[in-house]
Amino acid sequence: MKQFNRREIIKAMVALGAVAPVYSVLTGCVSNAPKEKAQLNKAGSQPRVVVIGGGFGGASCAKYLKRFDSHIDVTLVEPKETYMTCPGSNWYLAGLTDAKTITHNYKSLSEKHKVNVIHQMVSAIDPAAKTVTLANGDLLGYDRLVVSPGIDFKYEAIEGLSADVIDKIPHAYQAGPQTDILYKQIREMKQGGTFVIAPPGNPFRCPPGPYERVSMVAAYFKANNPTAKILVLDAKDKFSKQGLFKEGWAELYGDMIEWVSATDGGAVKKVDAATKTVTCDYGTIKADVVNIIPPQKAGKLAFAAGLTNETGWCPVNQETFESTIHRGIHVIGDASIAGKMPKSGHSAASQGKMCAAAIVSQFHNWAMPRPKNVNTCYSLISADYGISVAAVYEMHDGTIGGVSGAGGVSPMGADAAFRKMEANYARGWYKSITADLWNS
Repeated sequence: MKQFNRREIIKAMVALGAVAPVYSVLTGCVSNAPKEKAQLNKAGSQPRVVVIGGGFGGASCAKYLKRFDSHIDVTLVEPKETYMTCPGSNWYLAGLTDAKTITHNYKSLSEKHKVNVIHQMVSAIDPAAKTVTLANGDLLGYDRLVVSPGIDFKYEAIEGLSADVIDKIPHAYQAGPQTDILYKQIREMKQGGTFVIAPPGNPFRCPPGPYERVSMVAAYFKANNPTAKILVLDAKDKFSKQGLFKEGWAELYGDMIEWVSATDGGAVKKVDAATKTVTCDYGTIKADVVNIIPPQKAGKLAFAAGLTNETGWCPVNQETFESTIHRGIHVIGDASIAGKMPKSGHSAASQGKMCAAAIVSQFHNWAMPRPKNVNTCYSLISADYGISVAAVYEMHDGTIGGVSGAGGVSPMGADAAFRKMEANYARGWYKSITADLWNS
């Protein structure tokens, strides 16, 4: 496999759409690690990078480290052998796709790109010794560590909510078994029943996600339970693509959907999982299906490794995504504090590529590339009704900010042909990004 030079990395990033077409430059946790145990990947002539987490950020970084420099010893640690994506999981709830289509494995990364894929939990990170201890006791050494731990939930923010009750009132905001529970509950809901969904306050993963879910549940109900009601109890007064979503809801679903803002009492304070009763200033609502998406924070591993600050997220050098707390460790994806970039799969994939470019540059003592990141969020309001928002990002005084005039949102008042075209783009976007990260 070819080793890229710095100029070729820049060209590759442009070709892959990871950067805007015009740019000038590319962009302690104290552990109980058993140090007497032999490391699986001993130090040698090859630089070693360990990537923890096989979602959009981690898979992207692992693949592009090998693309940019095939001589790097890259190990990806991910406990699951298959990965169901959150993007597309709302389409699954509506019956527009199936679980198999949105579930991917790591064979391409392992067999084609020669990434060492290990399916294990991480039990400890030792920044001083530069080691990662796996749950089975094995030890991995690294020269650079990339952590893409995703999110965790602040269950304690809502009375009655805990990890013990999510089998009854699933959040379904980490795709997999939770998604299947909600899928089943939606289909078993009585005719004319009430579905309550409670989106969290900012910041959280995939800002349009809860509202696409409202749309997809409405699409299912319109066909199968037309007298059902959807009540959206929101912890915020505004949300991503709000005008577009509300326009689509009114056009397609009439009065099926009611949205209650935080100012109007929508913020949920208490839930009773046994009776499926939700309490907020708007009232006490007895629902048939309850889908509370809890407030969020960085994934557990980020806290265990001491990578978070008082915000509950991970501060990083936003040019390289290297932690400002532990040198030599990079944090990408939802857990990182990445300026104006939303927490999304596309953002994580873009950050993974930029982080890979930064690490390769550091290994070769090249000048650090100047990053350009991108994000696109497509949402379906029905099978033939899509909307989108896109943006390009660059550094502004040490912080990631938007590029003026780049990106944009779908227009209000567009005709049916335009909305259908965007729905087709949404499905094309999903096929393209998942093929890039897991299947090619």
